[in-house]
Amino acid sequence: MRFLKLDLLTLLISLFLFASCENTSTIGLEVDPSNQIQGSLIDTATISSKTVKDDAVATNALSRYPFGYLNDPLLGTTESSLALSVNVPNEAYDFGTNAVLDSAILILNYGGDFYGDSTANYNIDVHQLSNNLAKESSYLSTNTYAHGNTLLANYTGKVFPTTPLKVTDVLTGAKDTVMSVTPQIRLKLDNTFITDNIVKLPATSLKYNSYFQSAFKGLHVQIRPTTYGSMGNGGLMFFNLSSTTATTSTSGLVLYYRKQNATTATATDTVSVNFPISTSYAVAASVKNTYSTAVQTQLDDATNHQYPVTYLRPLGGLRTKLAFPYLKKMRSEVGKMVINKAELIVDLSSGTDVAPFRAAPRLALYKFDIAGQRKNLPDNDTGDGVTTAGDPRAAVNFGGNFGGYFDSVNKRYVFTVTAYIQDLLDGKTENYGTYLSVTPSSSFQFTSPFNVASRAVIGSFTNNPAAGANVMKLNIYYTKGN
Repeated sequence: MRFLKLDLLTLLISLFLFASCENTSTIGLEVDPSNQIQGSLIDTATISSKTVKDDAVATNALSRYPFGYLNDPLLGTTESSLALSVNVPNEAYDFGTNAVLDSAILILNYGGDFYGDSTANYNIDVHQLSNNLAKESSYLSTNTYAHGNTLLANYTGKVFPTTPLKVTDVLTGAKDTVMSVTPQIRLKLDNTFITDNIVKLPATSLKYNSYFQSAFKGLHVQIRPTTYGSMGNGGLMFFNLSSTTATTSTSGLVLYYRKQNATTATATDTVSVNFPISTSYAVAASVKNTYSTAVQTQLDDATNHQYPVTYLRPLGGLRTKLAFPYLKKMRSEVGKMVINKAELIVDLSSGTDVAPFRAAPRLALYKFDIAGQRKNLPDNDTGDGVTTAGDPRAAVNFGGNFGGYFDSVNKRYVFTVTAYIQDLLDGKTENYGTYLSVTPSSSFQFTSPFNVASRAVIGSFTNNPAAGANVMKLNIYYTKGN
């Protein structure tokens, strides 16, 4: 009987518990409908997009320098040459007695990436600059640097930006040794010219760097224009000119010469000396972009016509300008909106991620302020930790969740723009210009990038996209309260 009462008690408790459980979908039905919170998705917000030119920037302090010639059938051509000041190894450098030049080698250390056709033969020419590079008033990427007609060096062949080399290190008073050096290109210069213009300079021209640069203006390095057509698509490489250590693995003009021994007149010393080339001195890249008919059509169009694709190219090339023309109208029609999440989804145009024109591994998304200065979106504004605190709403995106990396499976880029869209809806900020551009994969950079070469062709917004179409869209997840 006791068991029967226990069973009955258990049954009553169970019935009470089940009766107290309510379907979560019915919770809140007693709330005044005018105050009810609803969850919704808008994925049809209009986005206007257009290809525009990016800005020229100073190129005398780059982390690495672009060089080469690239012929992109969809976007056009990019040509990048280098202007390099050459510097004395030390003040009052002395070549010694009866110096005889054996060879002069221009060494430029590669800086990693290569974009384009690695199988092409590149025809590289070196000339002397006509003017002292250190005396230039600016080093904008669009500048050109005059040079003489005398060919000082030429290299014809393939390039190997990631392959270390073994070279003979010439040691004064010791046996020459074979050493491994970083990936680099080595261009043999004309002996007579270097003898007459460097080795035989008077001591006063070698006393200070400024004196030497006045005497020897510097070097100009470029892909030979007459060979563009035979290079096919060509390619762009990068050089690292940041080191200032005077060794054979450092970029510079290395002279190998013999001189009379200081103590024994009949003996000869073999010497190697590096006249360094470095960002600590004057160096600059000169970049020329020309555009395909499709790109130029967009650049010349002053209307708001929406094209099916837009184009992104670094090296002072192209970016995409975005606008969200109906966000304020959306707010007036929907009422107060609290954005739970907003995503800008950018599809890569189909068929444009094909070797040698692989899609850019990362894009930047940034805005203009009222003064036309580039600024991070609040979703990506983590501050610099010194002068600015950033936006507290960016904390949830810290560590890369802001997005912009290429999704090679879905062929797209995705950005989290929750705070930015909320501010636009609330009227806390105006859209003075929102832009997409290429940025290095290793660092987010909203300035015009010159240390990356890859590009992207991206889809545009459309009201009624076909299934599988490559488009741009803004997904807004929001709750509404009246």
